[in-house]
Amino acid sequence: MSTPASGTRAATAAVPPVLAATVPLAAVEREGTVESVHLGTLAVRDAAGPVPGAGDPDVAFLPRSALKPVQAVAMVRAGLDLDGELLALACASHSGEPAHVDGVRRILAGAGLTGADLDNTPDLPLDDAAAAAVRAAGDGPSPLLQNCSGKHAAMLATCVAAGWPTAGYRDPGHPLQRAIAGTVAELTGVPVGVTTVDGCGAPLFGSTPAGLARAFAVLATAAPGSPEGRVAAAVRAHPWWVGGTGRAVTRLAGAVPGLIAKDGAEGVLAAALPDGRAFAATVLDGSARPLPVIARVVLERLGAGSGALDAATRTDVLGHGRPVGAVRALF
Repeated sequence: MSTPASGTRAATAAVPPVLAATVPLAAVEREGTVESVHLGTLAVRDAAGPVPGAGDPDVAFLPRSALKPVQAVAMVRAGLDLDGELLALACASHSGEPAHVDGVRRILAGAGLTGADLDNTPDLPLDDAAAAAVRAAGDGPSPLLQNCSGKHAAMLATCVAAGWPTAGYRDPGHPLQRAIAGTVAELTGVPVGVTTVDGCGAPLFGSTPAGLARAFAVLATAAPGSPEGRVAAAVRAHPWWVGGTGRAVTRLAGAVPGLIAKDGAEGVLAAALPDGRAFAATVLDGSARPLPVIARVVLERLGAGSGALDAATRTDVLGHGRPVGAVRALF
C-alpha cells in the first residue's frame, strides 16, 4: 500500500501557527494519573518589562473580552464620563445579576438612551439564578441581559458624548471603533493585524499575548485621573462588577490587593499589579479551567503569592463529589 506522502505534507503545512507556539501549561490529574493536558501560551512581565513566560508570546491571537479594559480606555478618551462601578461594568463580562442589569440601564439613562438602543446579541444571564428568574417571569434572552451589555451601553454613551451617531456603532468603520482600534494598537504596542466579530457583535481586534500583557501593565501603572488610570482604578476597586458572584476573575482580583484582571472567552486571562508586573495567558483548547492555576503560579513567581490567592484559585478534580485530584501547572 502506498503512503500518502503528499497528503501528509499538506496536513503538516496546514498546522496553524498558534499550535506551534504553544507548550503544556497545565495538567489535570486524578489520583496521580494525568487525564488531560492544556496547551497554551503565556506572556509575563516584571516591573522592568518582559521576562520569560511559556510558548511564543508574540503569536497572533484573539484576546476576546480580556481586551475590554483597553476598549474602555478609548471610550474614556473620547469623552465617556463614567467612573467607579459603572466604568468597571463597561469593562465587564457580567453575570447578569439584577445589580448588573440595573447598572447597564443607568449607563444608558445617563446618555438619554434605553435598552432598545443596544445592538448586542440577545442572551440570558450567565448567572444560573438570574437566568432562572428571567424564565420564571416569562421573559427570554435580551441584549440588556447579555454579558457584554455594559460595554455596549458604554459604547453608545461614548457616541453621545463625542457627537458621533449611535446608529451603526458596531461597524468597524464607525468613528468609535476606529478610535478603539487605534488605542488597542497603541497600548499593546502591536499593530491590529485582524479585525473580526466578537460573540456580542462588536468588532474584535487581534493582538498577541505579549501585547495584551503590555497593555495591562500600562493601565496598572498609569497616573491617577488619566483615562488609563481611571479604568484601572475602577476594575481594581470593583471586581464584582467586572464578573459576578462566584466568578473566577472576581475571586482572583479580590484575593490580590491592587490587581486588575479580566478574562475572555476561549481561555484568555490577563492581569497586572500596580507596579507593572503582569501576564496574559491563552489556552489553546479554549478551556477556562486551568486559568486560575496558571494565574496563581505566575503571581507567586512575581512575588504576589498568598494564602488568599491559594484559596481563590484552588481547582479540584472531583470524584463522586469529593476532591480526588487537581489541576497542576506544568510551566
